[in-house]
This record gives sequence, C-alpha cells and structure tokens, in this order.
Amino acid sequence: MAALSVSVVSADHEVWSGEASSIVARTAEGEIGILPGHEPILAILATGQVRVRMSDGSTVEATADDGFLSVENDTVTVVARNAQLV
Repeated sequence: MAALSVSVVSADHEVWSGEASSIVARTAEGEIGILPGHEPILAILATGQVRVRMSDGSTVEATADDGFLSVENDTVTVVARNAQLV
C-alpha cells in the first residue's frame, strides 16, 4: 500500500514527521482529507487540528494556528505559525 511522507512544522521546530496512510486538516475553506495519490494542492490552514493516521491505525494529533498545507508526489508538508502535539 502506498504511503504519505508527512512533515508537520512550526515556525521554529519540527513537530512530527513520518509515514502515514492519511491526513486530515482544517483549511480556510473547510476540512480536507489527503490520501496517497492526491492531486497536488496548496491550501491555507485555519486554526484547528491536524490528524495523521498511520498504517497501523494509530493517530497523531497536533494543533496548528495559521499557515499552509502542501501536497505533491505523496509528500504532505504542514507549516504553521504555531503547532504542537496534542
């Protein structure tokens, strides 16, 4: 099964990175779900949670304030002004 390479970073440090089967984040236009093979996208983040589901079914959750989400070639980068694990 294909996997996503995910990186969640804050302005001054990396919050989490690793492989995942899906990611859900809140954008300025609503919640978005990303799976492997997703079209390239650049979205503006809204304040809220970023949920990363790993292939074993476990979930990593982080809060993110302002920033953007980028998807390209199964690589997801979440860059937030402030981010931390829940």
